[in-house]
Amino acid sequence: MKKRWLIPVFASFMIFTSPIVEAEAATTQELVATAKQYIGVPYVWGGTTTQGFDCSGFTQKVFADLGYQINRTSAAQYTQGTPVSKANLQVGDLVFFNTSGNDVSHVGIYIGNNQFINSSSSKGVSIASLDNSYWKSRYVGAKRIVDFSKAAPEVKPAAVDFSFYASREKVALRLAEGLSLDTSNTNSPFVDIKPTDSVAGAATALHQLKIFEGNEQGKFNPNSPITRAQMAKVLVVAFNLQPTGKAVQFHDVPQNHWAYDYITILAQHGITIGKGNGLYGPNDYVTLTQLETFLSRATNQ
Repeated sequence: MKKRWLIPVFASFMIFTSPIVEAEAATTQELVATAKQYIGVPYVWGGTTTQGFDCSGFTQKVFADLGYQINRTSAAQYTQGTPVSKANLQVGDLVFFNTSGNDVSHVGIYIGNNQFINSSSSKGVSIASLDNSYWKSRYVGAKRIVDFSKAAPEVKPAAVDFSFYASREKVALRLAEGLSLDTSNTNSPFVDIKPTDSVAGAATALHQLKIFEGNEQGKFNPNSPITRAQMAKVLVVAFNLQPTGKAVQFHDVPQNHWAYDYITILAQHGITIGKGNGLYGPNDYVTLTQLETFLSRATNQ
């Protein structure tokens, strides 16, 4: 994926204020869901992976999952975006603290209701309250790097390299082909697909089978990528896969994750073996190679 640095091109020479990104942001719900999936990951100083995060490694990872590359350290992240008063905090704003006695040394992500999610040295990735006496006395300020409240409902084509990643259109076309579906009906139920679009027949057929149902705005978002979690649901529904009872567990897919059952079933059938080290990568985008591998294994069940 072609990730965008949310800093000006001359930032290495001069200090500028970064613009707030709006057009390609994920929704606030996606931001919160992405951050919460890492609850329980331990704190590791300098950590940037699901084996362990430090505070800024965690915030950087969450933003990267949503397609945004931000600075590495809490102090550097504090130079990005625009200042936000505590009274005007929005979901997705970064909140900063002085926990070392030397300027900004800790960062978290505001998730609403005066709460933020962070990787703390005592609890790892967890939710805390800004009203807590410890955090309240150490609060420095907040920055808005991405305005998730004004997010577009889909990722724009320019944000993703579709020569490497699979678009929802590509998934629909290949899935309809793999299932040998009748795609002659091009009267798509999706508001963003015209009858003349190449994906119209496949999207219509898949919708009739309740494999793709669209979002709340009735959109299919053909030019958006699809995550590995979403792909698990699509494949389980499309091929009517049932649980086998085989024990499967990925470290980054807790039982309260919305796609836990789908991912587990997919693994039980051997359609996925994960990414290695006990990880599945639920928020990673599906690559074209992974798409073909998934479909090949699923059709040979």
